[in-house]
Amino acid sequence: MAADIDEQPAGYARLLSAANAAEIARVAAVIAERRPRHVVFTARGTSDHAALYGAYLTEIRLGLPAGLASPSVVTLYGARPDLSDALVVGVSQSGGSPDLAEVLRAARASGALTLAVTNAPDSPLVDVAELSVDIAAGHERAVAATKTYTAELLALLMLVEGIRAGDGVLPKAEREALDALPELAARTLADGTPAQLAPRYRFARQLVTTGRGYAYPTAREAALKLMETSYLPALAFSGADLLHGPLAMTDPEVPVLAVVGSGPGGRSMGEVLPRLGERRADVVVVGSADVPGATRLAVPEVDERYAPLLDILPMQRLALALALTRGEDPDAPRGLKKVTATM
Repeated sequence: MAADIDEQPAGYARLLSAANAAEIARVAAVIAERRPRHVVFTARGTSDHAALYGAYLTEIRLGLPAGLASPSVVTLYGARPDLSDALVVGVSQSGGSPDLAEVLRAARASGALTLAVTNAPDSPLVDVAELSVDIAAGHERAVAATKTYTAELLALLMLVEGIRAGDGVLPKAEREALDALPELAARTLADGTPAQLAPRYRFARQLVTTGRGYAYPTAREAALKLMETSYLPALAFSGADLLHGPLAMTDPEVPVLAVVGSGPGGRSMGEVLPRLGERRADVVVVGSADVPGATRLAVPEVDERYAPLLDILPMQRLALALALTRGEDPDAPRGLKKVTATM
């Protein structure tokens, strides 16, 4: 898991290379020409969080309605929604889950434009899709996905911005900003604070993660990583949803990991953090600025669209360090396999 985490800056650079960027641009141009009226993502597990990020990007940057499909509607209930005006995107590291392939198969049969975003270009998901994007993350050693998650995020970001450009080619300013990500990611991973923080939560019984907007998928992915490596019950909430009831469960014994960026989503957490302070919760903030009363996992300040590519990195480090501190083996989570096949 440590090796996979460390490979992420190089993975960003590889996906941004001329060859991979050109292929994503080609796919983006096809989608722009087809002009879908809405976008449906289908995914499971970690990839579901990447898909949620893609949905935020789609609605904010493209102005198109976007949502996440429920595969069981197709696989268990045999329904065939009319997706004739949609772009349906299957996001999967392995491309091997039968239910995701079945969703794309049914969507294509109904007239949808289908796209597979995966780390396995020879997978069943790619076979059934009309278009595909290879996230080029390379072999992932650990069961807990890290580098494939961030590669999915970057691929979806490049794809959406390419569609927005119309011809698939990223504008010069966008490209320059993305080219800075490998170095920023390396700088973020060099910070030893997550490992230093892990002993503080060795005996934690539960944990809450929270964020809003682009940060919400990060909160969900962080919770999953903590659960699958440390077996620590971790509940993820939108900052807004946290105030609608779950806030009551927070107290000094329930650590809260809050993703607080510098954009609208981060600023909106300004009403959440004081309420956590009232509950005397143990708050750790992931962000570029200090928050009074909270420990900070530092990340560079970037455009809010890019922040998920950096914010998750110290969370991955924390999940790894916490698992080791608790005496667990994060490379072999009990009961889990690298590829989970569901129908």
